[in-house]
Amino acid sequence: MPYELWYWPTIQGRGEFVRLALEAAGIEYEDCARTRGADAMMADMAARAGNGRGPFAPPYLALDGHAVAQVANILQFLGQQHDLGPSNLADRYWLAQLQLTIADVVAEVHNVHHPVAMMDYYDDQKPEAARAAAQFRDERLPKFLTHFEAAARQGPAEWLVDHRWTYGDTSLFQLVEGLRYMFPRRMKTLEADCPALLRLHAAVGGLPGVRAYLKSDRRLPFNTDGIFRHYPELDGE
Repeated sequence: MPYELWYWPTIQGRGEFVRLALEAAGIEYEDCARTRGADAMMADMAARAGNGRGPFAPPYLALDGHAVAQVANILQFLGQQHDLGPSNLADRYWLAQLQLTIADVVAEVHNVHHPVAMMDYYDDQKPEAARAAAQFRDERLPKFLTHFEAAARQGPAEWLVDHRWTYGDTSLFQLVEGLRYMFPRRMKTLEADCPALLRLHAAVGGLPGVRAYLKSDRRLPFNTDGIFRHYPELDGE
């Protein structure tokens, strides 16, 4: 029975971190909101809320009546169930730690274009977004990339752990992809200091499952409704 992945049907968003791991591993799943609609997702979430253990928000992964929510939690689950993570306990928790740090970046990325109020439009907070973007580009982004570059360098090959890819590798691939879309000028400057991270990115892009997925219509393009949004006025070298 395939997994049911529930996430918003018109954006990559946080769901893409889960999709990439599933696609890279060739794990069967249904992208349910794309096949059944967003209203079906809201109804499914409402039905799961009755016992107090339902997901707060998508993405979540469902199978046999159970649901696992939060990207890092979903990926740790998939890592254990499908050998997408390391077997060593210390490595396993380090990879989860790295995934949670990726989640921190994603949250800060979202806040760049919604620095005042999450439910307000970007057009309603442009001056504040410009200030937030400058700080993120100049201070936070280099700090995060330095951390991920160090993680990529400590592996024995192009991967984070051992000599095979894990869900952490596919997540860093997606992070680089999203940042390149959102801040093309800034990333062009910063990437010179991230050779190991870029090698990892290239290696993930070369995985047969990922390569096929990127060429398919299942891979939605980035857009200004998702988490990684390109507004030229927020970019800079």
